[in-house]
Amino acid sequence: MKGTAKQALGYGVGAVGKDMVYALVSGFILYYYNDILGISGTFTGVMMMAARVFDAFNDPLMGVVVEKTNTPFGKFRPWIVTGTLTNALILYGMFAMPASVTGTAMLVYASVAYVLWGVTYTLMDIPFWSMIPAITSSGKERENLSVIGRTCAAVGYAVPTVLTMLLVVRLGSGEREGFAIFAAAVAVVFVAAELVCVALVREKPTERQKTATVKEMFSALIHNDQAMVVVVGIVVFNASLYLTTQLAVYFFKYDIGNSDLFSLFGTVGGVGQILSMVSLPLLRRRWGGKQILAGALGVTIAGYLALFALSMAGVRAVAPLAATAFVIYIGFGLATVLTTVFLADTVDYGEYKTGSRNESVVFSMQTFVVKLASAVSVLIAGIGIDLIGLDDTAAVQSESTLLGLRLLMVGLPVLGLVFSI
Repeated sequence: MKGTAKQALGYGVGAVGKDMVYALVSGFILYYYNDILGISGTFTGVMMMAARVFDAFNDPLMGVVVEKTNTPFGKFRPWIVTGTLTNALILYGMFAMPASVTGTAMLVYASVAYVLWGVTYTLMDIPFWSMIPAITSSGKERENLSVIGRTCAAVGYAVPTVLTMLLVVRLGSGEREGFAIFAAAVAVVFVAAELVCVALVREKPTERQKTATVKEMFSALIHNDQAMVVVVGIVVFNASLYLTTQLAVYFFKYDIGNSDLFSLFGTVGGVGQILSMVSLPLLRRRWGGKQILAGALGVTIAGYLALFALSMAGVRAVAPLAATAFVIYIGFGLATVLTTVFLADTVDYGEYKTGSRNESVVFSMQTFVVKLASAVSVLIAGIGIDLIGLDDTAAVQSESTLLGLRLLMVGLPVLGLVFSI
Protein backbone atom coordinates (compact mmCIF):
# COMPACT_ATOMS: atom_id res chain seq x y z
CA MET A 1 0.00 0.00 0.00
CA LYS A 2 1.73 3.12 -1.22
CA GLY A 3 1.85 6.09 1.11
CA THR A 4 0.41 9.40 -0.07
CA ALA A 5 1.03 13.01 0.86
CA LYS A 6 -2.33 13.01 2.66
CA GLN A 7 -1.33 9.98 4.71
CA ALA A 8 2.04 11.52 5.54
CA LEU A 9 0.32 14.70 6.70
CA GLY A 10 -2.16 12.81 8.83
CA TYR A 11 0.52 10.63 10.35
CA GLY A 12 2.68 13.65 11.14
CA VAL A 13 -0.18 15.54 12.80
CA GLY A 14 -0.99 12.49 14.90
CA ALA A 15 2.65 12.20 16.00
CA VAL A 16 2.67 15.85 17.13
CA GLY A 17 -0.41 15.38 19.29
CA LYS A 18 0.57 12.11 20.94
CA ASP A 19 4.07 13.24 21.86
CA MET A 20 2.80 16.49 23.37
CA VAL A 21 1.01 14.29 25.88
CA TYR A 22 4.00 12.04 26.42
CA ALA A 23 6.38 14.98 26.91
CA LEU A 24 4.14 16.56 29.53
CA VAL A 25 3.96 13.36 31.56
CA SER A 26 7.49 12.02 31.11
CA GLY A 27 9.13 15.41 31.59
CA PHE A 28 7.10 16.94 34.40
CA ILE A 29 5.24 14.28 36.40
CA LEU A 30 8.11 13.99 38.91
CA TYR A 31 8.27 17.76 39.33
CA TYR A 32 4.47 18.03 39.66
CA TYR A 33 4.15 15.20 42.18
CA ASN A 34 7.28 16.15 44.13
CA ASP A 35 7.60 19.95 44.01
CA ILE A 36 3.93 20.91 43.62
CA LEU A 37 2.05 18.20 45.54
CA GLY A 38 4.81 17.37 48.02
CA ILE A 39 4.98 13.63 47.28
CA SER A 40 8.46 12.21 47.87
CA GLY A 41 10.64 11.56 44.86
CA THR A 42 11.35 8.03 46.05
CA PHE A 43 7.64 7.16 46.27
CA THR A 44 7.04 8.57 42.78
CA GLY A 45 9.95 6.62 41.31
CA VAL A 46 9.00 3.32 42.94
CA MET A 47 5.33 3.77 42.01
CA MET A 48 6.18 4.41 38.35
CA MET A 49 8.49 1.42 38.22
CA ALA A 50 5.73 -0.77 39.67
CA ALA A 51 3.43 0.51 36.93
CA ARG A 52 5.99 -0.58 34.34
CA VAL A 53 6.04 -4.10 35.81
CA PHE A 54 2.30 -4.15 35.12
CA ASP A 55 2.97 -2.86 31.59
CA ALA A 56 5.36 -5.76 31.01
CA PHE A 57 2.25 -7.93 30.76
CA ASN A 58 -0.28 -5.37 29.55
CA ASP A 59 1.55 -3.87 26.56
CA PRO A 60 2.35 -7.11 24.67
CA LEU A 61 -1.20 -8.33 25.34
CA MET A 62 -2.50 -5.10 23.83
CA GLY A 63 -0.30 -5.80 20.81
CA VAL A 64 -1.94 -9.20 20.45
CA VAL A 65 -5.42 -7.65 20.76
CA VAL A 66 -4.63 -5.12 18.03
CA GLU A 67 -3.16 -7.86 15.83
CA LYS A 68 -6.41 -9.81 16.08
CA THR A 69 -8.68 -6.79 15.50
CA ASN A 70 -10.64 -6.95 12.25
CA THR A 71 -13.09 -4.13 11.43
CA PRO A 72 -14.22 -2.28 8.27
CA PHE A 73 -12.10 0.67 9.57
CA GLY A 74 -8.98 -1.47 9.90
CA LYS A 75 -7.24 -2.89 12.93
CA PHE A 76 -5.31 0.22 14.00
CA ARG A 77 -7.59 3.26 13.75
CA PRO A 78 -10.39 2.08 16.11
CA TRP A 79 -7.87 1.66 18.93
CA ILE A 80 -6.22 5.02 18.21
CA VAL A 81 -9.58 6.78 18.68
CA THR A 82 -10.51 4.80 21.81
CA GLY A 83 -7.13 5.27 23.46
CA THR A 84 -6.94 8.97 22.64
CA LEU A 85 -10.32 9.90 24.11
CA THR A 86 -9.77 8.00 27.36
CA ASN A 87 -6.16 9.08 27.74
CA ALA A 88 -7.03 12.76 27.28
CA LEU A 89 -9.53 12.62 30.15
CA ILE A 90 -7.10 10.86 32.46
CA LEU A 91 -4.29 13.24 31.54
CA TYR A 92 -6.35 16.17 32.76
CA GLY A 93 -7.38 14.35 35.94
CA MET A 94 -3.77 13.49 36.73
CA PHE A 95 -2.67 17.13 36.64
CA ALA A 96 -5.85 18.47 38.25
CA MET A 97 -5.84 16.65 41.59
CA PRO A 98 -8.36 18.40 43.89
CA ALA A 99 -6.79 20.31 46.79
CA SER A 100 -9.06 18.42 49.18
CA VAL A 101 -7.21 15.16 48.39
CA THR A 102 -4.40 14.83 50.94
CA GLY A 103 -2.34 12.24 52.82
CA THR A 104 -2.83 8.62 51.85
CA ALA A 105 -5.69 9.53 49.52
CA MET A 106 -3.25 11.71 47.55
CA LEU A 107 -0.82 8.82 47.11
CA VAL A 108 -3.62 6.51 45.98
CA TYR A 109 -5.01 9.14 43.56
CA ALA A 110 -1.56 9.80 42.08
CA SER A 111 -0.82 6.09 41.66
CA VAL A 112 -4.16 5.12 40.11
CA ALA A 113 -4.12 8.12 37.76
CA TYR A 114 -0.63 7.29 36.53
CA VAL A 115 -1.40 3.59 35.98
CA LEU A 116 -4.59 4.42 34.08
CA TRP A 117 -2.73 6.99 32.01
CA GLY A 118 -0.17 4.35 31.02
CA VAL A 119 -2.83 1.79 30.10
CA THR A 120 -4.85 4.19 27.94
CA TYR A 121 -1.75 5.60 26.27
CA THR A 122 -0.86 2.05 25.27
CA LEU A 123 -4.28 1.71 23.60
CA MET A 124 -3.37 4.33 21.02
CA ASP A 125 0.43 4.25 20.90
CA ILE A 126 0.90 0.61 19.85
CA PRO A 127 -1.46 0.81 16.85
CA PHE A 128 -0.05 4.23 15.90
CA TRP A 129 3.52 3.03 15.40
CA SER A 130 2.41 -0.40 14.16
CA MET A 131 0.97 1.27 11.06
CA ILE A 132 4.45 2.04 9.68
CA PRO A 133 5.38 -1.48 8.50
CA ALA A 134 1.73 -2.19 7.68
CA ILE A 135 1.17 0.70 5.24
CA THR A 136 4.68 0.96 3.75
CA SER A 137 7.08 -1.33 1.95
CA SER A 138 10.59 -1.83 3.32
CA GLY A 139 13.33 0.52 2.24
CA LYS A 140 13.07 4.20 1.35
CA GLU A 141 9.28 4.47 1.71
CA ARG A 142 9.37 3.09 5.24
CA GLU A 143 12.36 5.21 6.21
CA ASN A 144 10.66 8.36 4.90
CA LEU A 145 7.48 7.75 6.89
CA SER A 146 9.58 6.94 9.98
CA VAL A 147 11.43 10.24 9.56
CA ILE A 148 8.14 12.12 9.17
CA GLY A 149 6.61 10.42 12.19
CA ARG A 150 9.63 10.86 14.45
CA THR A 151 10.33 14.43 13.32
CA CYS A 152 6.75 15.48 13.98
CA ALA A 153 6.85 13.60 17.28
CA ALA A 154 9.93 15.64 18.19
CA VAL A 155 8.01 18.83 17.40
CA GLY A 156 5.18 17.65 19.64
CA TYR A 157 7.64 16.69 22.38
CA ALA A 158 9.29 20.11 22.20
CA VAL A 159 6.06 22.06 22.74
CA PRO A 160 5.49 21.11 26.42
CA THR A 161 9.26 21.08 27.02
CA VAL A 162 9.44 24.71 25.94
CA LEU A 163 6.13 26.04 27.24
CA THR A 164 5.32 24.18 30.47
CA MET A 165 7.54 26.05 32.92
CA LEU A 166 6.87 29.35 31.18
CA LEU A 167 3.09 28.99 31.33
CA VAL A 168 2.23 27.10 34.53
CA VAL A 169 3.53 29.96 36.67
CA ARG A 170 1.50 32.45 34.66
CA LEU A 171 -1.80 30.56 34.31
CA GLY A 172 -4.36 30.61 37.11
CA SER A 173 -3.45 31.46 40.69
CA GLY A 174 -0.28 29.37 40.95
CA GLU A 175 1.68 26.45 39.53
CA ARG A 176 -0.83 23.86 40.71
CA GLU A 177 -3.75 25.47 38.90
CA GLY A 178 -1.45 26.34 36.01
CA PHE A 179 -0.62 22.66 35.45
CA ALA A 180 -4.33 21.79 35.39
CA ILE A 181 -5.09 24.45 32.78
CA PHE A 182 -2.10 23.56 30.64
CA ALA A 183 -2.92 19.83 30.79
CA ALA A 184 -6.47 20.57 29.64
CA ALA A 185 -5.13 22.51 26.65
CA VAL A 186 -2.73 19.69 25.72
CA ALA A 187 -5.57 17.15 25.99
CA VAL A 188 -7.73 19.14 23.56
CA VAL A 189 -4.92 19.42 21.01
CA PHE A 190 -4.22 15.70 21.42
CA VAL A 191 -7.78 14.69 20.59
CA ALA A 192 -7.96 17.00 17.59
CA ALA A 193 -4.63 15.75 16.22
CA GLU A 194 -5.52 12.07 16.43
CA LEU A 195 -8.90 12.64 14.78
CA VAL A 196 -7.05 14.26 11.88
CA CYS A 197 -4.72 11.26 11.78
CA VAL A 198 -7.44 8.61 11.57
CA ALA A 199 -9.31 10.69 8.99
CA LEU A 200 -6.33 11.00 6.63
CA VAL A 201 -4.44 7.73 7.14
CA ARG A 202 -6.30 4.99 5.29
CA GLU A 203 -5.49 1.37 5.99
CA LYS A 204 -6.93 -1.49 4.04
CA PRO A 205 -9.53 -3.53 5.92
CA THR A 206 -7.85 -6.61 7.35
CA GLU A 207 -8.52 -9.74 5.35
CA ARG A 208 -10.35 -12.34 7.38
CA GLN A 209 -7.91 -15.13 7.88
CA LYS A 210 -6.66 -17.44 10.58
CA THR A 211 -4.46 -15.55 13.03
CA ALA A 212 -1.77 -16.91 15.27
CA THR A 213 -2.53 -17.81 18.85
CA VAL A 214 -1.28 -15.65 21.72
CA LYS A 215 1.33 -18.29 22.52
CA GLU A 216 2.52 -18.36 18.91
CA MET A 217 2.77 -14.55 18.78
CA PHE A 218 4.84 -14.32 21.96
CA SER A 219 7.05 -17.15 20.74
CA ALA A 220 7.66 -15.31 17.48
CA LEU A 221 8.58 -12.16 19.40
CA ILE A 222 10.97 -13.93 21.77
CA HIS A 223 12.73 -15.68 18.87
CA ASN A 224 13.19 -12.40 16.97
CA ASP A 225 16.69 -11.76 18.30
CA GLN A 226 17.16 -8.56 16.29
CA ALA A 227 14.00 -7.05 17.79
CA MET A 228 15.38 -7.82 21.25
CA VAL A 229 18.66 -6.04 20.43
CA VAL A 230 16.80 -2.94 19.26
CA VAL A 231 14.58 -3.03 22.36
CA VAL A 232 17.59 -2.97 24.70
CA GLY A 233 19.03 -0.01 22.80
CA ILE A 234 15.74 1.88 23.03
CA VAL A 235 15.54 1.36 26.80
CA VAL A 236 19.07 2.54 27.53
CA PHE A 237 19.30 5.62 25.35
CA ASN A 238 15.75 6.77 26.14
CA ALA A 239 16.38 6.38 29.88
CA SER A 240 19.44 8.60 29.44
CA LEU A 241 17.42 11.24 27.59
CA TYR A 242 14.53 11.19 30.07
CA LEU A 243 16.87 11.41 33.06
CA THR A 244 18.26 14.64 31.62
CA THR A 245 14.75 15.96 30.97
CA GLN A 246 13.55 15.05 34.46
CA LEU A 247 16.46 16.74 36.22
CA ALA A 248 16.93 19.72 33.91
CA VAL A 249 13.94 21.39 35.60
CA TYR A 250 15.75 21.17 38.94
CA PHE A 251 19.11 22.04 37.37
CA PHE A 252 17.94 25.35 35.94
CA LYS A 253 15.80 26.24 38.94
CA TYR A 254 18.31 25.48 41.70
CA ASP A 255 21.78 25.39 40.06
CA ILE A 256 21.48 28.00 37.33
CA GLY A 257 18.93 30.01 39.31
CA ASN A 258 16.53 30.71 36.43
CA SER A 259 13.81 28.16 35.62
CA ASP A 260 12.83 30.10 32.48
CA LEU A 261 16.15 29.01 30.92
CA PHE A 262 14.84 25.46 30.95
CA SER A 263 12.51 26.52 28.14
CA LEU A 264 15.45 27.92 26.18
CA PHE A 265 17.38 24.67 26.72
CA GLY A 266 14.38 22.72 25.43
CA THR A 267 13.87 25.04 22.45
CA VAL A 268 17.46 24.92 21.21
CA GLY A 269 17.67 21.19 21.92
CA GLY A 270 14.44 20.62 20.02
CA VAL A 271 15.79 22.49 17.00
CA GLY A 272 18.92 20.33 17.03
CA GLN A 273 16.82 17.18 17.37
CA ILE A 274 14.51 18.06 14.48
CA LEU A 275 17.34 19.12 12.16
CA SER A 276 19.20 15.89 12.83
CA MET A 277 16.07 13.84 12.12
CA VAL A 278 15.40 15.40 8.74
CA SER A 279 19.08 15.02 7.81
CA LEU A 280 18.96 11.23 8.13
CA PRO A 281 18.15 10.51 4.45
CA LEU A 282 21.21 12.57 3.43
CA LEU A 283 23.46 10.82 5.94
CA ARG A 284 22.23 7.41 4.78
CA ARG A 285 23.66 8.08 1.31
CA ARG A 286 27.15 7.91 2.79
CA TRP A 287 26.95 5.79 5.97
CA GLY A 288 25.10 2.78 7.32
CA GLY A 289 22.56 3.00 10.11
CA LYS A 290 24.82 1.60 12.83
CA GLN A 291 27.64 3.98 11.87
CA ILE A 292 25.29 6.96 12.06
CA LEU A 293 23.91 5.80 15.40
CA ALA A 294 27.36 5.40 16.97
CA GLY A 295 28.54 8.75 15.62
CA ALA A 296 25.42 10.59 16.72
CA LEU A 297 25.54 9.27 20.28
CA GLY A 298 29.25 10.05 20.38
CA VAL A 299 28.42 13.68 19.59
CA THR A 300 25.81 13.65 22.35
CA ILE A 301 28.36 12.35 24.86
CA ALA A 302 30.66 15.23 23.90
CA GLY A 303 27.80 17.66 24.52
CA TYR A 304 27.16 16.15 27.95
CA LEU A 305 30.81 16.47 28.93
CA ALA A 306 30.83 20.12 27.81
CA LEU A 307 27.69 20.83 29.89
CA PHE A 308 29.28 19.23 32.96
CA ALA A 309 32.46 21.28 32.49
CA LEU A 310 30.45 24.52 32.18
CA SER A 311 28.41 23.79 35.30
CA MET A 312 31.52 22.92 37.35
CA ALA A 313 33.20 26.12 36.15
CA GLY A 314 30.21 28.17 37.25
CA VAL A 315 29.40 29.37 33.71
CA ARG A 316 25.84 30.74 33.62
CA ALA A 317 25.93 32.49 30.23
CA VAL A 318 23.03 31.66 27.95
CA ALA A 319 24.98 31.08 24.71
CA PRO A 320 27.27 28.21 25.84
CA LEU A 321 24.45 26.47 27.71
CA ALA A 322 22.26 26.68 24.61
CA ALA A 323 25.09 25.35 22.44
CA THR A 324 25.44 22.23 24.62
CA ALA A 325 21.68 21.62 24.37
CA PHE A 326 21.91 21.74 20.57
CA VAL A 327 24.79 19.24 20.49
CA ILE A 328 23.23 16.86 23.04
CA TYR A 329 19.91 16.54 21.22
CA ILE A 330 21.44 15.98 17.78
CA GLY A 331 22.31 12.42 18.74
CA PHE A 332 18.99 11.74 20.40
CA GLY A 333 17.14 12.86 17.28
CA LEU A 334 19.02 10.52 14.95
CA ALA A 335 18.86 7.60 17.41
CA THR A 336 15.10 7.98 17.82
CA VAL A 337 14.45 7.73 14.07
CA LEU A 338 16.97 4.96 13.50
CA THR A 339 15.61 2.70 16.23
CA THR A 340 12.11 3.08 14.77
CA VAL A 341 13.43 2.09 11.33
CA PHE A 342 15.40 -0.80 12.84
CA LEU A 343 12.34 -2.04 14.75
CA ALA A 344 10.12 -1.85 11.65
CA ASP A 345 12.73 -3.86 9.75
CA THR A 346 12.71 -6.55 12.44
CA VAL A 347 9.06 -7.20 11.53
CA ASP A 348 10.27 -8.33 8.09
CA TYR A 349 13.14 -10.23 9.70
CA GLY A 350 10.75 -11.97 12.09
CA GLU A 351 8.50 -13.02 9.20
CA TYR A 352 11.53 -14.37 7.33
CA LYS A 353 12.84 -16.29 10.34
CA THR A 354 9.62 -17.57 11.94
CA GLY A 355 6.97 -17.21 9.23
CA SER A 356 4.91 -14.93 11.50
CA ARG A 357 4.45 -11.23 10.74
CA ASN A 358 3.17 -9.41 13.85
CA GLU A 359 3.59 -5.64 13.56
CA SER A 360 1.56 -4.78 16.67
CA VAL A 361 3.26 -7.36 18.90
CA VAL A 362 6.72 -6.14 17.90
CA PHE A 363 5.78 -2.48 18.30
CA SER A 364 4.13 -3.20 21.65
CA MET A 365 7.70 -3.71 22.83
CA GLN A 366 8.60 -0.18 21.72
CA THR A 367 5.67 1.25 23.67
CA PHE A 368 6.54 -0.80 26.73
CA VAL A 369 10.27 -0.07 26.73
CA VAL A 370 9.86 3.67 26.10
CA LYS A 371 7.55 3.82 29.11
CA LEU A 372 9.99 1.58 30.99
CA ALA A 373 12.82 3.98 30.15
CA SER A 374 10.74 6.87 31.48
CA ALA A 375 10.01 4.96 34.68
CA VAL A 376 13.68 4.03 35.15
CA SER A 377 14.65 7.68 34.76
CA VAL A 378 12.03 8.81 37.29
CA LEU A 379 13.09 6.08 39.71
CA ILE A 380 16.74 7.16 39.51
CA ALA A 381 15.86 10.87 39.58
CA GLY A 382 13.33 10.51 42.41
CA ILE A 383 15.61 8.50 44.67
CA GLY A 384 18.55 10.65 43.59
CA ILE A 385 17.07 14.02 44.57
CA ASP A 386 16.19 12.55 47.97
CA LEU A 387 19.71 11.14 48.44
CA ILE A 388 21.53 14.33 47.46
CA GLY A 389 19.37 16.30 49.88
CA LEU A 390 17.66 18.65 47.44
CA ASP A 391 15.51 21.04 49.50
CA ASP A 392 12.86 22.95 47.55
CA THR A 393 12.33 25.28 50.53
CA ALA A 394 15.96 26.38 50.76
CA ALA A 395 17.08 29.60 49.12
CA VAL A 396 20.46 28.11 48.19
CA GLN A 397 21.43 24.45 47.75
CA SER A 398 24.70 23.12 49.19
CA GLU A 399 27.69 22.51 46.92
CA SER A 400 27.49 18.76 47.53
CA THR A 401 23.81 18.77 46.51
CA LEU A 402 24.57 20.68 43.31
CA LEU A 403 27.45 18.34 42.46
CA GLY A 404 25.16 15.36 42.98
CA LEU A 405 22.54 16.94 40.73
CA ARG A 406 25.10 17.46 37.97
CA LEU A 407 26.36 13.88 38.21
CA LEU A 408 22.81 12.52 38.06
CA MET A 409 21.84 14.70 35.10
CA VAL A 410 25.06 14.33 33.08
CA GLY A 411 27.26 11.53 34.41
CA LEU A 412 24.72 8.69 34.41
CA PRO A 413 23.39 9.48 30.89
CA VAL A 414 26.96 9.36 29.53
CA LEU A 415 27.42 5.85 30.95
CA GLY A 416 24.08 4.83 29.45
CA LEU A 417 24.99 6.10 25.99
CA VAL A 418 28.37 4.35 26.04
CA PHE A 419 26.58 1.08 26.84
CA SER A 420 23.98 1.75 24.15
CA ILE A 421 26.66 2.22 21.47
